[in-house]
Amino acid sequence: MSLLTATCIVVANMIGTGVFTSLGFQVRDIQSGFTLLFLWVMGGVFAVCGALVYGELGAAMPRSGGEYCYLSHIYHPVVGFLSGWVSVTVGFTAPIAASAMALGAYFSSVIPLLPPLAIALFVVFGVSLIHAKNMVLGSYFQQIFTVVKVILIIILIACGLIFAEPQHLKFLPSTTDLSLIFSSPFAISLVYVTYSYSGWNAAIYLASEVEEPEKNIPRSLIIGTLIVTALYLLLNFIFLHSTPIEKLAGELEVGYIAANHIFGSQGAKIMGLLISFGLISSISSMVLAGPRVTQVIGEDIPIFNILAKKNTNGIPLYALLLQLFIVTILLITSSFEAIITYLGFTLTLSSFMTVLGVFIHRLRDPQLPRPYQTWGYPITPIVFLLISLWTLIFLLLSKPMESFAGIGTLAIGLIIYYLGAKNKFKLNS
Repeated sequence: MSLLTATCIVVANMIGTGVFTSLGFQVRDIQSGFTLLFLWVMGGVFAVCGALVYGELGAAMPRSGGEYCYLSHIYHPVVGFLSGWVSVTVGFTAPIAASAMALGAYFSSVIPLLPPLAIALFVVFGVSLIHAKNMVLGSYFQQIFTVVKVILIIILIACGLIFAEPQHLKFLPSTTDLSLIFSSPFAISLVYVTYSYSGWNAAIYLASEVEEPEKNIPRSLIIGTLIVTALYLLLNFIFLHSTPIEKLAGELEVGYIAANHIFGSQGAKIMGLLISFGLISSISSMVLAGPRVTQVIGEDIPIFNILAKKNTNGIPLYALLLQLFIVTILLITSSFEAIITYLGFTLTLSSFMTVLGVFIHRLRDPQLPRPYQTWGYPITPIVFLLISLWTLIFLLLSKPMESFAGIGTLAIGLIIYYLGAKNKFKLNS
């Protein structure tokens, strides 16, 4: 897998449902243009800091599996298993389901005869089938759909600047913005934003399959995250610049609504179709990355050996099928907003432990070769940890049900680990 493909996976993982949907939930409680854009600036800082730190860990430990491998090595195998358990059960499956839900909503808003759930299921099954064939086909599929999606976003931004009628929304700071930034709605909105930026760590999950991982893992993480941060700021500015804020409040199809104000009803239908096709690359990148985490767990833990088995083309087929099964259940049973809030807690906790681990890793293994070292250390990991901690605290206080559901997922994983330990359920490594 080349640097281009690895970067495309990062970009495609990041640019998914979040940027085309989450603004509608944010503007319900925040109507300041400056504060809304500042949310996306903070999300960008958060993602870039995380990418800088993960780049060091990925270069020092270039094995597929991501947090599962890092946390097992830095803390204890049980910590790594819990992170892997989250990845297998919801870490990839829930974002795939959320992207498929958004794709179905966008597509059916243009062609109402087709039910959103049927569209979502068709796309998920189709993309999974493509990635079950071989890595070469999957890589080309990923590159093409990611490039098309980025071009689409650039066109939408340019047309918004040229054709949109400006709204009466101020983007310069005012005295009320400071209180908004330290409010509970801001912290909850930051969960949606960090979800939108999630995927900045995507390349680490396929590290074993990347050319020269010591160089290309950090490069793909940093380049991909910087590209997406710039696109996100411009895209959200266009949404707010072109569309009355009351039209966006509480709506899922933010991109379609904004396109309607930029292009008119017919143009919006075309843009809605293009946005839905653009979400295919997000689904594809997670379908590609997720089974690699499950595969590594299967390699290390005997009871899950079947998940490590590959087909004749080197694809972890059973891991992919397990992921497809869980995604199908989520699509049939879950709501979009509940999935994102639940995911926000579990994924933030996992990345918090990983970034904290870079301090432990340097102290405990000072002689280990580090082809890349975190730029701005120790400031960048501290910034990431502070934003993560702030998000976790507000989630526990404001969304206790979803947060405790995340803790419950970890508790189930812990029970499985220790029950298995009594039956020689141990890490081979």
